Amino acid sequence: MASIDTKRELLKGVSLFASISPKELDEVERLADTVELPAGKVLMRQGEHGTEMFVLASGSVKVERNGREIARLGPGEVVGEMSLLSEGPRLATVTTLEPTTAIVIGHREFHTLIADSADLRKCIFDNVVKRIAQVDASGTL
Repeated sequence: MASIDTKRELLKGVSLFASISPKELDEVERLADTVELPAGKVLMRQGEHGTEMFVLASGSVKVERNGREIARLGPGEVVGEMSLLSEGPRLATVTTLEPTTAIVIGHREFHTLIADSADLRKCIFDNVVKRIAQVDASGTL
């Protein structure tokens, strides 16, 4: 399990949280949990309702859309935030490729954070717009 210092350092290095204040980062750290996941664990399935997002601390995941691999992601990257924002279905299936440590932020905690922080809302929306542009450019949207 990631130590508190490791958790905080990881969160500071994630683009979603790049421009928030130390106080806001403290709140993210307080509301997030760290989990250990085995290889082959499905974190989310395309089409299902999303209830959390994951910040990868170690390990890697495969992202599939319509049965086709579209990305591999590793430490410092985020999955699941788009369906938390839209409160709609997951856009992809994400599976761990190896033992993975992730920081998890649940639906209620996520919405508490964005309701309380304009800076965090801006970071999240900027990140989502960037992700949509990347997905659209790859022809998988």
